[in-house]
Amino acid sequence: MSVYMVTAMTFVITWVNTGMDHGFLLRWLRSFYIAFPIAFTLTWLGAPYLQKLVAKNIKTTT
Repeated sequence: MSVYMVTAMTFVITWVNTGMDHGFLLRWLRSFYIAFPIAFTLTWLGAPYLQKLVAKNIKTTT
């Protein structure tokens, strides 16, 4: 999940902020390299709590 989201988000944000030119790929890879460990850690730590929260909300709404 984190690879998918980081790939998409860093691509779009890098494109919007700096444009699509000859240095785009290196800027995007640098952004990915910085963002992936953060996103992976947040997903790993937060997923169990978020899953419990969603399950609780689903039970209360049905």
